[in-house]
Amino acid sequence: MGKQLLLIAFLVTLGCKGVSQEEKKETKKDVAFAITKTDAEWKAELTDMEYYVLRKAATENAFTSDLLDNKEKGTYVCAACATPLFRSENKFNSGTGWPSFDQEIEGNVAYDVDYKIGYERTEEHCNTCGGHLGHVFNDGPRNTTGKRHCINGVALDFIPDSN
Repeated sequence: MGKQLLLIAFLVTLGCKGVSQEEKKETKKDVAFAITKTDAEWKAELTDMEYYVLRKAATENAFTSDLLDNKEKGTYVCAACATPLFRSENKFNSGTGWPSFDQEIEGNVAYDVDYKIGYERTEEHCNTCGGHLGHVFNDGPRNTTGKRHCINGVALDFIPDSN
């Protein structure tokens, strides 16, 4: 009897999770991207790895990106369409093996929900072409935004400020 009562109390508590304070995000399916191409066109324009990550939502191996240790001042742009996505002053070393940023360039990143590994994650896409960038988590630097935009380096190109 006690176990049943405990189970009922647990289920009632679980069912009371409110969503009024949850952050509303625009999702990929809500966005009409300015640049749209056929799969064949993307394959012809991108390297195999860029295509795999940007168009098939894959993840590059950790610690393989040439941009991981880049400390130059500049802008990180979408490798598929050159939309500015992140600034170097917002990049930080998360220790995860992927370039990480505490904020995006506002309006240039779209969001969607991803359940591919069994739980909810917020997936990030280029707001111009829809290319998969990575995911955003709430374990970033507390002294700034608290966000960690964990981005596949192959989805980015870097434009130094000197250019």
